[in-house]
Amino acid sequence: MYQKKVKLLINSIEKVKRFVDINTNFIGDIDVCSGRYIIDGKSIMGCFSLDLSKELEAIITADSTEDIDRIIEEYKNAHFVVE
Repeated sequence: MYQKKVKLLINSIEKVKRFVDINTNFIGDIDVCSGRYIIDGKSIMGCFSLDLSKELEAIITADSTEDIDRIIEEYKNAHFVVE
């Protein structure tokens, strides 16, 4: 198993929907952290329970680094990634 962390900003309803849509097709785990809260990145209700005005951290776990890199590229294309 491989793991990578990435900083995200998903600060609108449309971005949350797109984020969850991307994650739903991902074979692996995506945990989203905000402060002391950790939610499943594939759960739209979980994502809406976070303070979306703040930067979030996604912890992506998968069987290959290529899978992780692909989903991070999708995040970048959707303008979620904070550099």
